[in-house]
Amino acid sequence: MSLLSCNKLDIKIAEKQICHNLSLTINPGENWAILGMNGCGKTTLLHHLAGLLPVQAGEIQVNETNIEQLSRRQIAQQLSLLLQHQEDYFPGTVLEAVLVGRHPHLKSWQWETDSDKQLALEALQLVGLNDFADRAILTLSGGERQRVALATLLVQQTAIRLLDEPVNHLDIHHQHEVMKMISSNNNQVANVFVLHDVNLAVRYCDHVLLMPENGETIQGSCDKILTPENLSALYQHPIREITHQQQRWFIADSH
Repeated sequence: MSLLSCNKLDIKIAEKQICHNLSLTINPGENWAILGMNGCGKTTLLHHLAGLLPVQAGEIQVNETNIEQLSRRQIAQQLSLLLQHQEDYFPGTVLEAVLVGRHPHLKSWQWETDSDKQLALEALQLVGLNDFADRAILTLSGGERQRVALATLLVQQTAIRLLDEPVNHLDIHHQHEVMKMISSNNNQVANVFVLHDVNLAVRYCDHVLLMPENGETIQGSCDKILTPENLSALYQHPIREITHQQQRWFIADSH
């Protein structure tokens, strides 16, 4: 049973075709990367998959139910979305920010329980912010705020996780710590990452969706799809592959 799928999806913004006739099936245990040049529509596609924007044609299903038949609460209980940028308009603590991830599971007017707070504290520990629970959210650096957003996504406890540039603002150490933690999930969870670093996709993902700027897409296993030829065409720049001790890396060649 697929967790998230779309069938013959058409997405267009103004006159720009983001994708055409896209069919995609994401199963439990899979880690997908979405790659493409700036402005090709990666974030737009992710927002459509989350049900935030209407499609021009086609269908999106969450756990084999049309997403249009689900309430926002039902969607949020099954699917979580990490936005590309975090905005805080009101003061509050880090713990309060993380507990927002529990709201889809609470009844109307219900307060967070001690169990919810424990889940939030455990999520903060997973992202390396053990002592930050009482910190004011507005005092955090960009990287710290990004890790709080990741903790919020974790406590939502959904089987489908859509992550738009999850390593935004993070240094190399935290980039790999975050990608390893999120991608090393159990077989009940699927992750979809929008990434700019091809080598993170190679290392932590098993499937990839390439988005050239013509509205067409290429998808499949990373082993087969991530090639110098495909990446050079995708980024309109010569890409070279390097292998060492059964690891693959891609680097930009000089013109």
